[in-house]
Amino acid sequence: MTQAEKEQDSGKEKEKERDKEKEQQRGVKRPIAPPAIPDPLQEQIQSNFIVVINPGSRTLRIGRATDTLPVTLPHVIARRHKQTGQPRHEDAWLLRDGLNKAESNEQRQNGLKMVDQAIWSKKMSNGVRRTPVSAEQARAYNCQIRPAVLDSSSRVKWTNTAHQPPHLVGEEALYVNPSDCYNIHWPIVRGQLNVHASPGGSLTAVMADLETIWSHVIQKQLEIPLKDLKYYRCILLVPDIYNRQHIKEVVNMLLLNMGFSAIIVHQESVCATFGSGLSSACVVDVGDQKTSLCCVEDGVSHRNSRLCLAYGGSDVTRTFFWLLQRAGFPYRDCQLSSRLDCQLLQHLKETFCHLNQDISGLQDHEFQTRFPEAPALLYQVRLGDEKLQAPMGLFYPTTFGIVGQKMTSLQYRSQGDSEDPHDEHYLLATQSKQDQSSKSAADRKGISRPGGGLDGEMSGQGGIGELADLTRGCGSGGGGGAIKVEMEFGPAQGECLMGAGEVEEPLSAHLSRKTAIMSQFESKALGLDKAILHSIDCCGSDETKRKMYSSILVVGGGLMFHGAQEFLLHRIINKMPPSFRRLVDNVEVITRPKDMDPQLISWKGGAVLACLDTTQEMWIHQREWQRFGVRMLRERAAFVW
Repeated sequence: MTQAEKEQDSGKEKEKERDKEKEQQRGVKRPIAPPAIPDPLQEQIQSNFIVVINPGSRTLRIGRATDTLPVTLPHVIARRHKQTGQPRHEDAWLLRDGLNKAESNEQRQNGLKMVDQAIWSKKMSNGVRRTPVSAEQARAYNCQIRPAVLDSSSRVKWTNTAHQPPHLVGEEALYVNPSDCYNIHWPIVRGQLNVHASPGGSLTAVMADLETIWSHVIQKQLEIPLKDLKYYRCILLVPDIYNRQHIKEVVNMLLLNMGFSAIIVHQESVCATFGSGLSSACVVDVGDQKTSLCCVEDGVSHRNSRLCLAYGGSDVTRTFFWLLQRAGFPYRDCQLSSRLDCQLLQHLKETFCHLNQDISGLQDHEFQTRFPEAPALLYQVRLGDEKLQAPMGLFYPTTFGIVGQKMTSLQYRSQGDSEDPHDEHYLLATQSKQDQSSKSAADRKGISRPGGGLDGEMSGQGGIGELADLTRGCGSGGGGGAIKVEMEFGPAQGECLMGAGEVEEPLSAHLSRKTAIMSQFESKALGLDKAILHSIDCCGSDETKRKMYSSILVVGGGLMFHGAQEFLLHRIINKMPPSFRRLVDNVEVITRPKDMDPQLISWKGGAVLACLDTTQEMWIHQREWQRFGVRMLRERAAFVW
């Protein structure tokens, strides 16, 4: 065979092999890949396409993660009546339930006595005790005061509603004329959605208000068209003690209604540590309507230490107004039911009140009133201890005169969600059964019993075993990875409230005793200093407690009084357990980290979060939420959902 024939034959063989390979490839059944959600981790996320939202009870802060400062506006909406003659409804600002009870005034007077005693007992920096000033001394002067007219026109106008807009937001809503056909709604109250029985109080209506306010600000202030939100992501800051159903509704609204492409949900306290540049701190967030406390260590919020007190800056404002009235406040038409008067009182509190005990005696002040359709007036007012007594209400909350209301909240166990069947209840129940079966196997090896009675006995006790696990106070104990066996009522504060240890008494008696203790605890209004000590005391180890005492971070706008830092530090040192005074080298209260506005620190922390590489796995994408729903929060949230 010649060389040419050999080459021809080898060429034919190669061609046959290629044909055979093609036939095999055609015949192979390839597995059908499931429709995978694209992996988001490969994307390069730009911070200017991330919107950070920090919704407060009185103020909304919202902006791009790259913005130096967020857009800040009153978190309020005015909605036009759909029918003529419809009754007008306006959500209260400074007024609240529990103020008009028979015991309210007596409680207020008792609180004021405790405040006066505390003021007198603490010496001034020169070593001399303060001379108390009675309200009567100021009253005699203030009752004679008449206002001076500065200008015949105040140059302040009601919001123009001639074109009948269906809704108005922020400052425009605040200046809607009460005679116009608009309802005024504040969608968040004391850190939770403002669901109530009056008009506009359904969950659907509150969610519609939130969507309208946030969409308006994003379009008008951030200048982002709503149709472009599919290119943007969102970081939502939520309270430390949150309502799971409410968070689920808000995430649903942001992803599915407004159309953000992805979201991260994180707690305000943890974001506050990011914003202030601290790794660990006891975060004290004094807001307008609530005060929340939580110990944060290395970016994790200690569930046991969470505490929410149902009072804040607006309660101080209302108490200041009561004290002003006792001292003969010269602006005699002031009403707590008026929006503009509430704004004025808020301004007077921020201007005059302080926590500096070196300032004593009677002092003269002046203030202006500028209201629509009225002249601009100048008032003189003489004040004494009222300026110090009002903010001290945060340490003696009985001064607020709130009766019959729940004043302290703890993190309650999840009630379960039909969309999330494998929640902590399921895990606790299965864990309990595993424990029982292993115990049963051990018993079989150790003791032989007739007739298989052990199995029946164990199966009959299953329900009690699970219940006992749910109701056992565990302090800092835990089991099964991240699953903590906590008190049914809240964040395992059993060590602090009931004492640790196994339950010896019958289950029903234990439950009723625990219910009584918890309801008694929640009806009490803890002072701010006592609440801080309680929160730190609920931490698991002495080392963690030591860290917290050396870094108490105060954020929010409710404690922005002159002298607040020194005042709080003095009270903490005096009341902390003697054992820790020796262990803690330096107790520190931080009120202005990096010289930043304490009201913006949590929002700033949300902006920092957007830039961290470690947050990339926390994003919940729109398609994931559509497919898996609330289960994504359990999987992706940086805190135990």
